[in-house]
Amino acid sequence: MRRFKWWYCAVMLIAALSLSGCAYVHTKTPFDTDLDKTDLGTKVGTAEAKSILWLVAWGDASYEAAARNGGIKVLKHADQEDLVILFGLYVRWRVVVYGD
Repeated sequence: MRRFKWWYCAVMLIAALSLSGCAYVHTKTPFDTDLDKTDLGTKVGTAEAKSILWLVAWGDASYEAAARNGGIKVLKHADQEDLVILFGLYVRWRVVVYGD
């Protein structure tokens, strides 16, 4: 009986470590490495794409679409934002661009 308890605890620990962050993930990431020298510009544009049930996806999360939505001609910086709910049951990708 003692061996079963140890095995059960090991399986639960591995499952908890491998499935962490699967229920809800919301991250924002810059697409720049030297942020201290970044000039954002005066305009901001966003574009996004979504997916539901791993079957249907729509939208345009490209730099071009984000620049067009913000009226930007010269891109200076970009950020990416990801929202994932329940193993990808609902996913939203968003690109935010800055420039003039």
